[in-house]
Amino acid sequence: MDIINIIFALASIGLGLFGWLAPRYTLETLDLQAGPSGMGPSEIRASAGALFVGMGAGALLLGGPVAYAMLGFCWLGAALGRATSLGLDGRTRKKWTFFGVEALVGLGALALNLPLAM
Repeated sequence: MDIINIIFALASIGLGLFGWLAPRYTLETLDLQAGPSGMGPSEIRASAGALFVGMGAGALLLGGPVAYAMLGFCWLGAALGRATSLGLDGRTRKKWTFFGVEALVGLGALALNLPLAM
């Protein structure tokens, strides 16, 4: 169980590093574009980048079931947003793939840790 939790946290950090340190690549991957204000890269660095780095690092530092369960809730929040988009904005293979990863990590982290955190 500990190794799976660590993998989930490292996946959060790894994916977050792309958004934080390579926002233009992330914008392109997500089919977004930067505008003249610079807020596009800023938002990607924050919400798709450093936020996920902080989530993963926090879970590793705290290291307990509550921390890893919270990581699961965060990933499920992303999956909820993605599911909303699938329902309201149209379906694509890329959206389904992202949703699957988000749901898998979120549900996996909760299944492993929520019973221990309560």
